[in-house]
Amino acid sequence: MVSQKVVIKNPTGLHLRPAGILCKEAMQFKSLITFKFKDSTANAKSVLSVLGACVKCGDEIEFVCEGEDETAALQTLIKAIESGLGE
Repeated sequence: MVSQKVVIKNPTGLHLRPAGILCKEAMQFKSLITFKFKDSTANAKSVLSVLGACVKCGDEIEFVCEGEDETAALQTLIKAIESGLGE
């Protein structure tokens, strides 16, 4: 299991479009990919789960990846967040 914290830079947070991009990136991997925000855990492969977390700009989330490609998954998702998820 690997984990890393990252701050959301998108001005509008994880709304529908960036949440969709995040899920699309996560679904490329076999690992279980979740993120922790406040007191909840969201499935990074589920758009509804990501949207339900209500992550805003400046919020810090912690990705947790478990599985055979966990390191690559974590690196890809952190890079996607840091690049602004297409915005």
